[in-house]
Amino acid sequence: KEYEETQKVGAQIICFCDKNYPKLLKEIYDPPPIITCRGNIKLLNKNILSIVGPRNSSFNGQKFAYKISNDLGKYDVVIGSGMARGIDTYAHQGALNNGTIAVLAGGVDNIYPKENKDLYNKILENGLIISENPLKSLPKSINFPKRNRIISGISLALIVVEASLRSGTLITARYAIEQNREIFAVPGSPFDPRCKGSNRLIKEGAKLIENA
Repeated sequence: KEYEETQKVGAQIICFCDKNYPKLLKEIYDPPPIITCRGNIKLLNKNILSIVGPRNSSFNGQKFAYKISNDLGKYDVVIGSGMARGIDTYAHQGALNNGTIAVLAGGVDNIYPKENKDLYNKILENGLIISENPLKSLPKSINFPKRNRIISGISLALIVVEASLRSGTLITARYAIEQNREIFAVPGSPFDPRCKGSNRLIKEGAKLIENA
């Protein structure tokens, strides 16, 4: 039944043993046994860099996320993120022409947040939507940290644009460290609480990044 429903919405299920399953995701400690994909699955095994940051991001953070994702796309790099408000949204928007992957905390047919409906449809044109959850699954709070391990897991490296000291962004960074991924962080003002976490990552050894 799940397979038939997936086919109806133009999506497909990829199992761990499938040749199209992301090679890097296979390497993590707890890879999802199946992922549901909607869009261009060829992107899964290209060079992927994921960009993450807070929902309540600054104007400069949003501008940076858009520019660097757009610039990296010119080097045939696919941009991954979580399609949340803020940094995720701008990272996807900057990468629309060159390929982007959105990892959702609900089902691939459940657009969240609803305000990103247009972005969701644009990603489907040239990008990919993926999730480890069944169709129609709600984006429950418990699913977001689990989703974050996939965002870092499919990627060669993680770019942190902004992060407070207690944030989902730092959870993603922690997963990236556990998965032996390279971490890049954008330096921010010491007066901005949205940058304290990302600045700390630089202190602890993340690469300072200013451009593509």
